[in-house]
Amino acid sequence: MSSIKITEIRSKKADELKKQLDELGKEQFNLRFQASNGQLNNTGRVKEVRRGIAKIKTIFNEKKGKE
Repeated sequence: MSSIKITEIRSKKADELKKQLDELGKEQFNLRFQASNGQLNNTGRVKEVRRGIAKIKTIFNEKKGKE
């Protein structure tokens, strides 16, 4: 999975954003678990997931504020 684009996030609805946020949260947990066990191959993915979560939360809060 590549980095998440802001334009893609803005085009989604609130329920889709929540679903994607849940998926990224699960992936982040798995990556942290792999890192603690020394099984993580792609360390850069942790940073991508963390930033993706931040982007989604930012856009979600913007949409929530407009309503």
